[in-house]
Parts: sequence; structure tokens; C-alpha cells
Amino acid sequence: MAIERRTVAVMAAASAVSVANIYYCQPLLSEIGRSLGVPDSTIGYLPMWTQAGVALGMLSFVPLGDMFPRRKLIVLMSLASAVTIATMALAPNLALVNAAGFALGLTSIVPHLILPFAANLAPPERRGQIVGTVLSGLLLGILLARVVSGFVGDLLGWRAMYWIATAAMLTLAATLRYTLPYDRPERSLRYPELVRSIAQLVRTQPVLREASIVGGMLFGAFSSPWATLIFFLATPPYHYGPRVAGAFGIVGAVGVLFAPWAGRLTDRRGPAFTVFLAILTAIASYAVFYATGREIWGLVLGVILLDVGVQAGHVANQTRIYALIPEARSRLNTVYMVSYFLGGALGSALGAYGWSRWGWAGVCAAGALQLLIALAARGWMHFTRQSSPAAVAEELRGGQSWPLPPFHAADPLEREFVKR
Repeated sequence: MAIERRTVAVMAAASAVSVANIYYCQPLLSEIGRSLGVPDSTIGYLPMWTQAGVALGMLSFVPLGDMFPRRKLIVLMSLASAVTIATMALAPNLALVNAAGFALGLTSIVPHLILPFAANLAPPERRGQIVGTVLSGLLLGILLARVVSGFVGDLLGWRAMYWIATAAMLTLAATLRYTLPYDRPERSLRYPELVRSIAQLVRTQPVLREASIVGGMLFGAFSSPWATLIFFLATPPYHYGPRVAGAFGIVGAVGVLFAPWAGRLTDRRGPAFTVFLAILTAIASYAVFYATGREIWGLVLGVILLDVGVQAGHVANQTRIYALIPEARSRLNTVYMVSYFLGGALGSALGAYGWSRWGWAGVCAAGALQLLIALAARGWMHFTRQSSPAAVAEELRGGQSWPLPPFHAADPLEREFVKR
């Protein structure tokens, strides 16, 4: 089944609308805290609960994409997401807000059902580009969610934002039902077999393990400043509110423009090169944050560099894992994205803790630490698996213990990597 340009555009738009629900809270944290009568240091952990819910949702539901038609799953999870968003809008106290945030994250996995669906429909020679396009929608949703929620929250209050999001998800569910192509799973598995096979993938796929660590640390470094930016912008010399904090999403949206470029670079130079370049770019962003964060131009430049680095690394990592075992793409995506959002939850928590103890310098230290871990993981994989051409080929194939088939039978994307 070939994938049409219109289908790719719908998938990108659906990823944007659905992933935005996770991030509406970030520019609204101070307002939510004031309405509930709790300090910034307490409400600052709400993004952690939401991202932890996403990680559990990915582990529980995304593997079902290898068991059932993905279109049906996507529509059902869109409807479930609408219910949890409405619960968030009604939550009367901190405990229920945190619980609703966790449930919201649990059901906000639609983009991670869409991504393996897109990769499965894409021809191998265009997989990096198509994955990059869908991820552009996902990152655009992450960043513009802050713009929309900052504006709506300032104008109508934070609960109104969640009622609007509820209506958006109900509309999205109806749209996807009639626009996505119908598909059938490539293998018939029972759920316990799926869970066991996920554990088997972790044990046997070193490329997957490395991509999961690097992706988790990159997203953790991405989450640390975004979870605390509203607090930083409220202090001298800025004294800004949620509308300005949300407007930084427009600045970060520059990174979306680099997603197709990152996909093409991955197709041309290989994903390992792109991942290394992405980590260095993110490290440079934190150097800018620390040195010039109290100047508005320094914050703008740091946000752009961070978003470009994280976006490029995410595109390259997902291209790597989707090339490993085509019939297991939902499960490969599960391992990677569970690690990704656990890293995001860790980064949010470290950012909130660093802010409460040492202010902006603590946030910068938290992000830099995570990026150094990502760099160490990439370096370990590079230096321990480059001793022979067979080891390089094994890394490209995902680290399986069985012999490689002849390259004429390999995936064309991988064959191009090996030639280079």
C-alpha cells in the first residue's frame, strides 16, 4: 500500500493536534497553581506526571498497533483522549489535576500510533523524509501548543483551554475515521506474546537500546527548560506572563523547518552521523542558555538551537529503529518512545528541582547533564562497534545475532548506509 501526500499531511496534522494536549499546561503552570492555591515549586511537577502517563500509555497501548488495524486504534484513542482532557478541565484540586494530567498523558499516544503507520506505508527510499514530515507536525504541535495555551489562558483562563482541546479531539476522531487508509497487521499475535517480544527486542537490538537512551536524554534536556520557562520569565529582568511564555513556541517552531532536512541528511549520510550532530547542537544551546539567558536574544537563540538539535536527533533515531524489523515497527516504537517520555518526565522533574534550588543555572545544569549522558551513549556505541565491517553492518541491521542476508535483499535505506 503506497502512501499519498494527502495522507502524510493528514497524519502530520493529526500528530500536531493530539500531541499538543500534553503541553498546554506548561505556559499555564503559574495560573493553574494560583487557581488551586499552590506554589510554583509544587505545580511545577505537573508536566512530569503527564509525561509519565504518556510513557505508560505507550507501553500499554502502542504495541497493539501490531495486533489490530491502526486506523481503528487511532480513532478510539482520540475519543479516549477527549474524555481525559474534559476531566482535566473539571479537576477542582491539585491531587485531581495531577491525576487528570497522568490520565491525559496515558491516552495522548495517537502520534505514536501514526508514526509506525506512516513508516509502514512509506517506500524505504523515502522513509526518512516521510517520518521527518510527520515528526514536523508532531513538533509543531508541541511548540504551538504553548503559543495557543498562553494566549487562551491569558484571555479566557486555563480551564477554557482544555474545553477547546476536548472539542478538537472529538473533531479529529471523526476526521481520521474517514481519511486514514484501512490496514491489517502484518502478523497475528496475542498481547502476552507482544509483551514478551518487546522484552526480546530490548535484549537483542543494541541499536534500539542506544537510540532509546539518546532519545530519552535529548527529550529530557528539551523538557527541562520548557517546564520552567514560565517561572524564569516571571522574574527580573523579564516580568512576563503566560502569553509571552507561550509565544516562545513560535521561536521554537523554527526547528520544525529542519525536520525534512534532518530526514534527508539521515537518508544521505546515515542516522549515526545525524544523531551525533544533533547532540552537539543541543549542547551548544545550553551553553547559550547559561551564558546569555538573561538577554532575550540569548533565550531565543538557545530555544532555536535546542529545538533543531532535538528534532534532528528524533528523526534520525526513529529512522534507525524503523529500519530494523519492519513487521515489529509498533513494538520498536514502543521501546523507543517509552524511553523518550520517561526521559521527558525525568527532565521535567530535574528542571523543576534545579529551578527550586539554584534558579536558571540549576535548569541549565540539569539539561547539560542529560546531554552528556546522550553523548556518552552515542560514543560507546560508535567505539565498541566499529572494529570490523561486519560490526558496522550489524549495527545498521539492529544488532541481530544471526548472519546478514546478502545486501541485494536488504532494505534499500540500509543498503545505502552500508555503501557509505
